[in-house]
Amino acid sequence: MIKFQEYILIFFKDKERQEKYENITNNLVIDINDFYQFDGILLNMITGFDITLDQLKEIRKNFSGLIYIDVHTLSRGLDKNYQRNFRLIPEFNEWAKCLDIIQVNELELYTLYEYKSESEIIEKMFSDGVKVVCITKGELGAKVYFSESNKICSKFISARKINKPNVIGCGDIFGASFFYNYNRNKNAFESLSIAVSNAELFVENKFL
Repeated sequence: MIKFQEYILIFFKDKERQEKYENITNNLVIDINDFYQFDGILLNMITGFDITLDQLKEIRKNFSGLIYIDVHTLSRGLDKNYQRNFRLIPEFNEWAKCLDIIQVNELELYTLYEYKSESEIIEKMFSDGVKVVCITKGELGAKVYFSESNKICSKFISARKINKPNVIGCGDIFGASFFYNYNRNKNAFESLSIAVSNAELFVENKFL
C-alpha cells in the first residue's frame, strides 16, 4: 500500500488497484498565454480532477498541435466514502473532440462510451476526431489503433515476461515515451514499440 497526501492506492496482483481519497484537490490553474511554445500537450489525469472539460476546450481552441490524454482516474467516480470506482465518464464524446491521442487500459476503455465491444468504442472515438488510441494491457503488452488510407488499423506488441516487476508508474512511462516519439515521427507502430520497450525497462528498474 502506498499512501500519498491526497489518496490511498492499494495494489493487487490479480485485479485492478483500489483507490480511496482522503481529500479532494482543485483542478490545475492554467495560466498560459501562448500554447504554441509547446510541441505537444500531454494530459495525465492522475486524480481525475486535474483539468475540467471547459479547460480542455479552451486549450483546444488555442492550440492546433497534438493533445494526448492518459484517461487514468478520469474513469473513476467518487462516492460518499471517497472511494474511486469505475463509471461512465460524463460527456466523454466532448472530451474526445478536443483530443488527438487517447491512452487507456483495458478497464478504462469501457468507461468512455456505453458500447460493450472494443471495436465499437474505437470506431466512436475515431468518429469524434481522435487520431490514435493506445490500450495498455499490463503484462501482456499494448495495442495501438490508428488511421491509414481512411481505414482504422491496429498493431499489438507483447511484453517480455519480467520477474517481480515494479508496475507503479509504468503507464506514465509508456505514455510519455509514446507521445514524445509520435510527436517526432508520426509513426504509431514505431512509437508503440519504443513505448513498450521503455516500459519494460522501467518495470525492471533499468530505466534511466
